[in-house]
Amino acid sequence: MNQSIIAVFICATMLTSFSTSALAEADPKLWPVVKEAFFAKRDIQEVEFMKIEAPRRAESGAQVPVTFSLDKAAANGVDIKKIYVLVDANPIQLAAIYHLTDMLGNFQLATRIRMETDSFVRLVGESADGKLYMVKREIRAAGGCGGTVDNDESAVRAAAGKIKLNVESPVTFGSAASTTFNIRHVMRTGLQRDLVSQGYVPAFYINKTDFTYNGKPVMTVDVGVGTSEDPYFKFNFIPEAPGTLEVTATDNEGKVFSQKIDVKS
Repeated sequence: MNQSIIAVFICATMLTSFSTSALAEADPKLWPVVKEAFFAKRDIQEVEFMKIEAPRRAESGAQVPVTFSLDKAAANGVDIKKIYVLVDANPIQLAAIYHLTDMLGNFQLATRIRMETDSFVRLVGESADGKLYMVKREIRAAGGCGGTVDNDESAVRAAAGKIKLNVESPVTFGSAASTTFNIRHVMRTGLQRDLVSQGYVPAFYINKTDFTYNGKPVMTVDVGVGTSEDPYFKFNFIPEAPGTLEVTATDNEGKVFSQKIDVKS
């Protein structure tokens, strides 16, 4: 089993005792437990070259808009290759892992995450030499991970996997091109209950997206259930010449979805 997945389940169990104290406001006592589960015995340096932009209070815990960014110039040579997104107070803390390439330039990505209650949201960046760096932001939100569902199962599965992929025109080759990805998917967390039976509805979610340009890696995202329904990413990448941007997404049941778009000047 993937080491991060093991950490998720261990951490979810350990955090049960903290759940009631986290309801009123973000609780800093949660972080030592989360850190031990995911980054045991590793030093993490808080930095300013990574940033999280988000509302102080989210309108919906199920759809919390966030923007993550990385300033390479301010990083002063620190080469971040991987970014973990963690929500301290969520039942499953790991929302996503972003695997970065040089084609992203100064990484900036807008997305939406789930939050069960008020919490610190953290980016933990891992550099090419294995060092860890972190930024955090406190966000107030509620009710994004559990609740009840009353979906038409056949309709949910028929719609799942429909992708919209767009690169804004005009494109200047060698410069950042704004790209938007959206995939239709219910993103069930495994913590929601059926409205009629009151039993837990099995987890059903996109677990990976892989972006390539002319066959070369752009970005891979290990997607978790902390990512909101109908996953959305808006990011920049730098195409050096005309070509094809392609995305392949998979879900936890093994289904594969793909889309591609030609990029011209």
